[in-house]
Amino acid sequence: MNILILGGGGREHALAWAVMQNPKCDKLIVAPGNAGIAQIADCAALDVENGAAVVAFAEENAIDFVIVGPEAPLAAGVADRLREAGILVFGPNREAARLEASKSFTKEICDAADAPTAGYGHFTDAEAARDYVRAQGAPIVVKADGLAAGKGVIVAETVEQALAAIDDMFGGEFGAAGAEVVIEEFMEGEEASFFVLCDGETVLPIGTAQDHKRVGEGDTGPNTGGMGAYSPAPVMTDAVTQKALDEIVRPTMAEMARRGAPYQGVLYVGLMIKDGQPRLVEYNVRFGDPECQVLMLRLGAQAMDLMHAAAEGRLSEARVNWADDHAMTVVLAAKGYPGAYEKGTEIRGLDGLSETSSEKCFHAGTRAQDGKILANGGRVLNATARGATLAEARDRAYAMAEAIDWPQGFYRRDIGWRALGES
Repeated sequence: MNILILGGGGREHALAWAVMQNPKCDKLIVAPGNAGIAQIADCAALDVENGAAVVAFAEENAIDFVIVGPEAPLAAGVADRLREAGILVFGPNREAARLEASKSFTKEICDAADAPTAGYGHFTDAEAARDYVRAQGAPIVVKADGLAAGKGVIVAETVEQALAAIDDMFGGEFGAAGAEVVIEEFMEGEEASFFVLCDGETVLPIGTAQDHKRVGEGDTGPNTGGMGAYSPAPVMTDAVTQKALDEIVRPTMAEMARRGAPYQGVLYVGLMIKDGQPRLVEYNVRFGDPECQVLMLRLGAQAMDLMHAAAEGRLSEARVNWADDHAMTVVLAAKGYPGAYEKGTEIRGLDGLSETSSEKCFHAGTRAQDGKILANGGRVLNATARGATLAEARDRAYAMAEAIDWPQGFYRRDIGWRALGES
């Protein structure tokens, strides 16, 4: 098959790596890709949010299967355009993508499906939002309703912080994403990421992970897109997983189908677990980043077969073959992230990394220039490894991170601390 992956981050490098392990892949193009992806696949300049342009490119390049990596093309309806053109695609249509594109829509679906989640209020007026916060008190969670690239969530420890977040959102800090705001009850417990594939009817669990959103060690500092992750998530026991499927995921999928928007693709189910009871934090309509990196390293070549089965409506026949292993990824980010940071700094030492089926450095924000690899984003590299134990995976991942010569970068040194029993 000729395959096209849309996107250019660490998630897409991991997807490309897994697809390239599969002998059914004859040719792989990634648009726009990055310096790491360019080492294993063809990269192409393409406006991935322009459905007509993506369809034309797929037709010109005899593409058999399109995998949509990020959320923005899905929210823009690119999967709809591909399906209309008769091109097989992995990813939900625009209406189903509202599960991520609109937090108030997700709350509405949860209400209809009776899925356990945080209590909330939905506001289009700043003063009404402020009144709600004053009445509820803190801690409290303020979310931009729309897509904000993983940054539109403020966990406010005080009422003053929450009021400032409301001012920022309605003041344009997150662009159009903050024109409406959802304010949620602060949920206590342990967070986990649960990934399922859906084909409109069948739901197939494909793995769990935990990521570290805070920029600083000890889970301190501002939220980021994710500073590291590990898989599996110990808190996702068989009983918790079954509850999440029965009480949250399957009722949501049934409600989406009832509304004429059956869900097809991967569903990222963000959960908060307390006393064995999962509650929904959020849905994402694509693989998490950096959770995708640990999942792909563990799944390998079968990942492509599973995505293909979901796209063709064959998930009822599919099976996931899990090794009894663990994986960890450590994000190397530019100093200053998630605030202001410098682009264009040179990264050395990548050529000397020992990359095997158990160890891989996925590129996120990189570009190649004059034979050099340069940083081109906030989160830049993902040192990823698997092992028989989480401690073994950690040791391998950190050995890779330490071997990279990039003075302008930094990484957290405590990824996995909760699962490893460290504090």
